[in-house]
Amino acid sequence: MAISSSLGIGSGMDINGIVNQLIAAEGQPKFAAVTRQETAAKAQLSGLGSLKSALSTFQTAVRKLKDPSLFKTHQAFSANESIVKVSAGAGSIAGSHTIQVNQLAKAQKSIAAAEFSGANEVVGNGVLTFSAGAKTPFSITIDNTNNTLAGIRDAINSASDNNGVTASIINANDSDGNAVSKLVLTAKDTGMANAFSVAVSGDAGLSRLDSTTPSNYTGVPAADAEIEIDGLTAIRSSNQISDVLQGVTLNLQSAAPGTEINVDIKLDNQAIKQVVTDFVTAYNSFIGAADKLGKVGSDGSSNGALVGDSTLRRIRNDLRQETSSEVSSAPNDFNSLKTIGIDIDRYGAMTLDAAKLDKALSSNLSAVSEIFASDSGIANRLDDKIRVYLQTGGALDTRQSSLQKQLTSLGKRRESIQLHLDNLQKNYQKQFIAMDVAVGRFQATGSFLTNQLAQFNK
Repeated sequence: MAISSSLGIGSGMDINGIVNQLIAAEGQPKFAAVTRQETAAKAQLSGLGSLKSALSTFQTAVRKLKDPSLFKTHQAFSANESIVKVSAGAGSIAGSHTIQVNQLAKAQKSIAAAEFSGANEVVGNGVLTFSAGAKTPFSITIDNTNNTLAGIRDAINSASDNNGVTASIINANDSDGNAVSKLVLTAKDTGMANAFSVAVSGDAGLSRLDSTTPSNYTGVPAADAEIEIDGLTAIRSSNQISDVLQGVTLNLQSAAPGTEINVDIKLDNQAIKQVVTDFVTAYNSFIGAADKLGKVGSDGSSNGALVGDSTLRRIRNDLRQETSSEVSSAPNDFNSLKTIGIDIDRYGAMTLDAAKLDKALSSNLSAVSEIFASDSGIANRLDDKIRVYLQTGGALDTRQSSLQKQLTSLGKRRESIQLHLDNLQKNYQKQFIAMDVAVGRFQATGSFLTNQLAQFNK
């Protein structure tokens, strides 16, 4: 806090400058010490955040390998994708099959025979009731507010209980070339179960949309998909069929009666290899981040944020130990990462021998699965270790909380120092002003005596 007086009246001294210098001499070392501690704490907090992020990213890669279903991943192949496409998912089983697509599923499309001069022509009044298989029928009231062709279309499409019919208008020409508009009704889903009918209760104009009179509509009737798989017939309402072959989805593209398509379901070793490769990459990314955080600079100024940190060393050593250990439940020739082509070099980074991994996947996939995904497998052990470090109340969380408390304490320390300096400044001000007043009095007394002596000597 700056003081108001500058030069002492009695002494002529720069009291303001003197007090400020004294306060600076008192406060600067203390503030500098607090700043150094705050900077160090903030750097460590940032470093711990980076460490947790790198560890979490590695954990994501680890968890993919601890899932046993990964090692049952299959790939599906169709000999003719213009007829049927296939995809394999969870639960699929390796094998070969023949598929014949006799008929595609189709959605009903009904085009009204009634012709209108345009979308705004009045059709009639009454009630339209739509029914489709086991679905709940829904009805629409047509009156003077919506009895045009466009109004009926919009009423159908906006009905809250419409469970499967879409209405549209086609503008075409009749046999004489005159412009005509027609109502088109289309089922939202394919298959016989979604075929619909329209019943009309109303005047003659609206009755032209009653489907119980066959001549009122033309178009495409609903149809189910029909396939033969390994000689057995299967009928479904959709062209996407996922309940015929376990874990396999068939996407029917076109009908080809009499044409058998070979479909093969095989283990997808490449998908497994990619996940393993991602694991190696994630491990090396973590090691790189850990090395940077724990780096010892040549002059100390370029040290990593967590240089000398025991928690960082412990995490790195734990992960190194788990990745280097054997899995007792796996066979001796395939019981560690090293035996399937994954090794740790002298710098702590992982290396991957792709050819060796390919050989392990093709010759003993179950052993590779055991190495990673068994209860005592490396992925499970790594995940357990990482989870403990990352959990609330874990080592990293505790360190961060401690540093946050330290920063709070340092903030209070800074406030305390400032308060002390403010009080000290006030005291100095009082002392120097008092001194200045005393000096002024001494000077006045001296001047008086000098004058008296001068008078005496005359």
